[in-house]
Amino acid sequence: MAPGEYVQQTLAGLDPTAGGGVDPALPLYATTFVVVDLETTGGAPDGGGITEIGAVKVRGGEELGVLATLVNPGVPIPPFITVLTGITQAMLIPAPPIEQVLPSFLEFIADAVLVAHNAPYDVGFLKAACAKHGYRWPNPRVLDTAALARRVLTRDEVPNRKLGTLAAYFRTATQPTHRALDDAKATVDVLHGLIGRLGGHRVDTIGEAIEFARAVTPTQRRKRHLAEGLPKVPGVYIFRAADDRPLYVGTSGDIATRVRSYFTAAEKRARISEMLAAAERVEAVECAHPLEAEVRELRLIAAHAPPYNRRSKFPERMVWLKLTDGPYPRLSVVRSLAPGDTAYLGPFRSKQAAELAAAGFHDAVPLRQCTHRLSLRTVTPACALAELGRCPAPCEHRITPEEYDHRAAAPFRTATASDPQVVVDALLARIETLSAGQRYEEAAVVRSRLAAVLRASVRMQRLAGLTRIAELTAARRAPGGGWELALVRHGRLAGAGVSPPGVHPRPTITAIRATAETVEPGHGPVPRASAEETERILSWLERPETRLVEMSSEWSSPVSGAGRFRDLLAKAENGGSHQLSTERS
Repeated sequence: MAPGEYVQQTLAGLDPTAGGGVDPALPLYATTFVVVDLETTGGAPDGGGITEIGAVKVRGGEELGVLATLVNPGVPIPPFITVLTGITQAMLIPAPPIEQVLPSFLEFIADAVLVAHNAPYDVGFLKAACAKHGYRWPNPRVLDTAALARRVLTRDEVPNRKLGTLAAYFRTATQPTHRALDDAKATVDVLHGLIGRLGGHRVDTIGEAIEFARAVTPTQRRKRHLAEGLPKVPGVYIFRAADDRPLYVGTSGDIATRVRSYFTAAEKRARISEMLAAAERVEAVECAHPLEAEVRELRLIAAHAPPYNRRSKFPERMVWLKLTDGPYPRLSVVRSLAPGDTAYLGPFRSKQAAELAAAGFHDAVPLRQCTHRLSLRTVTPACALAELGRCPAPCEHRITPEEYDHRAAAPFRTATASDPQVVVDALLARIETLSAGQRYEEAAVVRSRLAAVLRASVRMQRLAGLTRIAELTAARRAPGGGWELALVRHGRLAGAGVSPPGVHPRPTITAIRATAETVEPGHGPVPRASAEETERILSWLERPETRLVEMSSEWSSPVSGAGRFRDLLAKAENGGSHQLSTERS
């Protein structure tokens, strides 16, 4: 966008990120408002066109200041504007241009809430003028009296929400005249009248008033009371139905603020609207810090499978890719691992993902794909894959068990447990061959299989590195001082707490350890927690600001493990097959 160019966007101030230095929790009676009205030449905001500015600063019903001036727009005024406003070309010739008026106006509205009737129009012109003449728009909070009137007043009370209609309804001291200062003064009285009606809607702060003015559904407005009385702390919130059944589980660093957001115009998801209609109360579970909140959320979703949560449900539906037992093992997709299983890959989020990785191994090594139970004594007729050279035909005993294990089974074990180099090289060679033959669609299929193999291998080795550790304690600076502490046992969050500011964290760690959950070791890369929980813990531990305090054993990964192929994985997931041809070792 070129300097000075203005693009009309969402109204500033109605965006929750807007602030202008005004606390949204400030009571309405203590809020400083600047009520503004513009007269213009008409048309779209382009940085000019303003002919008059009128602004009145008020707080607690008391007038604090007035700013009013004509503005020379630098262009002729259309005759119909003169008829409407009474502003003539002769009146504007001695008036200052907008670039001379803006500094005083911006100083006048500093640290105040901007109020206007049909605010997008007035604010749009002011923002465009600032952009054109190089002034920074302060992005104040904005309250639109027209929008507020639509929420507060019914059709039985007023036929429309025009300023003149509202001025007559509230019997304002100044009547609108299409002159900026008169209209601004009329809007002040309309604002005070509307604020007087907000008490019945339990709207007491400026933040609540701005949100109330936005378009929310009747259900959101009717259920706003569910957000009352919740703590402003990290934790989990649970929307419950009349029968106490969990409908939706979420987490936040500030429960009260997050739950309130469900009852604002920013929440537009249809399923959440349906959930709010069924909800009767919100339960808050306070947590020591955000990591504990995230873990508790995952566990609650897994335990209750709330109907309106889409993610993290049914962790038990994870599947594994396992090498079967026997003289000629094959790959099998299974729901769980047995204690005796030693060669496996996973967990996968779906059977389709596991089968995609299996296809990658079948492309790379000569593992048999048939499901027959093979015997070392009895010969079984070979399938078409043997004729195509895709299988060494152990069914017909064309290969010994020892050679089959060396060529087919051992590469799978090595790739999953430590080094996938052999599998990666084989798949890259196949991609290169297909690309050289301009068989790009087939090369893309192999590329997706390579990504599936690497993604699962990197994930499993990363999980296993943490879950092998019997106990790990880590700390991270808390925003308010002190330390956020986490005690992890075999990849499961066993305890959490926060040490007070200015106090050594050792006593808190001792207390957490004494009350922490007992976690026994188990089999596999995620023996005692869901893969998603362990991954959340890993992400927290791997942040630069997290400090490892104590570990019962070393935290390690294979030197030549799958992790060294992260860059290749990124290319396989995002790039074309031609980008992979240079990756072969």
